[in-house]
Formats: sequence, C-alpha cells, structure tokens
Amino acid sequence: MTAIPGPLQSMVFRSEDLPALFHHTDAIAVARQREAVNTTRGQLALLVLGTVPAALPWDVEVGGTVQLLDAMAVLAYLGVLITTYLASRRKAKSHWQLNRSAAEFIKSNCWRYAVHGSPFDTGTHHPEAVFANRLEEGLQELRKVGWHDPREEMTDEDGGLITSSMRELRDKAFTVRKETYIRDRLIEQRRWYRRRQQVSRRGAFVWAGTIAALTLPALVLAVLQTFSAAESFALTGSFSAAAAACLAWNEMRRHHPLVSAHSLVEEDLENMQAAMETTLTERQWPVAVFETERIVSPEHTDWLARHRI
Repeated sequence: MTAIPGPLQSMVFRSEDLPALFHHTDAIAVARQREAVNTTRGQLALLVLGTVPAALPWDVEVGGTVQLLDAMAVLAYLGVLITTYLASRRKAKSHWQLNRSAAEFIKSNCWRYAVHGSPFDTGTHHPEAVFANRLEEGLQELRKVGWHDPREEMTDEDGGLITSSMRELRDKAFTVRKETYIRDRLIEQRRWYRRRQQVSRRGAFVWAGTIAALTLPALVLAVLQTFSAAESFALTGSFSAAAAACLAWNEMRRHHPLVSAHSLVEEDLENMQAAMETTLTERQWPVAVFETERIVSPEHTDWLARHRI
C-alpha cells in the first residue's frame, strides 16, 4: 500500500495488500478454472472430430484391413472417455468454484475489516478477534463441502490473516477510508463488471453466429435429401455435431445470462457509489460497505444469472 501526499494521507489499497491466504486460494481457483474449461473444450472438440471420418468420401487403409480414418474416430471417442474419467477424479470444476468462493470471501472480509464495514465497525470490541473468528467460521463451512485449506502447505513466512496494510488503512480517518474504498474497491469492481459485460456480449454474438453458420448448411443438406434432390450426405451429421458442441460451449460460458447479471450489478454499484459520495454518513457507513460487498459477491451474481429473464 502506498500513501498519496495530502493533509489526510490518502491510501491506495490493492490486491497485493491482502493476506497470503487470499493469493494462494485465488491462484488455485484460476488454475482449476483453466483446467475445467480446457477439459470441456477438449471433450467437445473430440466429439466433433469423431464424426468427421464417417462424413469423408474416401477410405485410407493400412495393412489392407485397418481403416485409418475410422481409427482416428476410435481414438477421438476413446479420448473423450479418458478425459471424462480424469475429470470425474480431479473435480476441477468443483475445486474452481470452491476456491473462488473462498478467495472472494476472504477478500470481502478483509475490505470490511480495513474500512470499518459491518460487522467490523468502529464500535466493535477486539475487531481482530472478530475478524479471525468470522473468517474461520466461513472457511469451515467451505471445508465441509470439500474445500482444501491451502494453509496446510503454506509456511510461517506467508504471514497472518491481517496484513500491515489492512491495519494501516483501518487506523485512518473516515474520509480516507471512504475515499480508498470507493476508488480501489467499488469503482474497480464497476470497471470489472463493465469489462465482463463487453466480453460476454461479444461471446454471445460470436457463438450465436457460429451456431447459425453451422446449422444452415446442415439444414440445406437435409432439405435436399428430403426432396431427393441429392444423395445422402454424411456431412450433415458433422455439421450438426459441431453446432451442438458450440451450443454446449455457449451454455457452459453462460454469455447471455451473465450480460444481464453483470449489467444489474454494475447499476447497483453505481447507485451505491452515488450514495457514498453524497448523502452517506459515517454512522451509515458500516451497513453500506456490507451491502456493497454483498452485491459484488459471486453468489449474488450467480443468483442473478440464474433467475434473470
């Protein structure tokens, strides 16, 4: 954390100022997300690849008995079975979601503690003990459903749950804490949700177009075969499989619901920012921070994505 020259010594609080437990958990979440996404991408690609040999009009024999193209299909389908088995053992998606929930829970409580957000407001007795207890209670709930605590592999050099930067910010005046929270937490989150809106909107457009582009030739071939205007085309199945794979990928990435969910979250944050910068008093501050952290929680975004029409 760095200080900005001024009469109140305004502070800059970044992710680097959070405890090592957050960084370890966040790194695991990123790695497991990459593994889960790559596994699904590979499975879909192999399923489509398995349909291609049957659609090709030629045969390639090896040794007079082995059809090389059909062997490629066998390997593709075998690859799907192997990756599915490995995915069921490693549970990358579950570990990704659990570690993401843990990382965001830690980050949220660190911010609440540092800026006197509820339940760590100014009047709290022994706030460090309350912070540690609340954190342990939340992480214990995650451990019950399979979260692996990375502190078992961390060394003593990784430090405790409360960093010096968190203590330093907590000791600042209300105006400094408010400025820091609005700038480095609330506005940063608004920007993140705006960027994710744009990414999801582009993704929805691209994949919808791809699905249409793959479905259209399958439709044309099917119509030609219906009216006996052409011979049977095995390629129709490949186009259909590719379109289905793209549809499954688009659904997994949840582009459409996330556009709406992220838009709503950004709108709520904009309203909260306006209130914090104008009418909000120090007495109302702890509850406002608590509400802001609830808005940016992954659980809230997921709820909006599931229920928004």
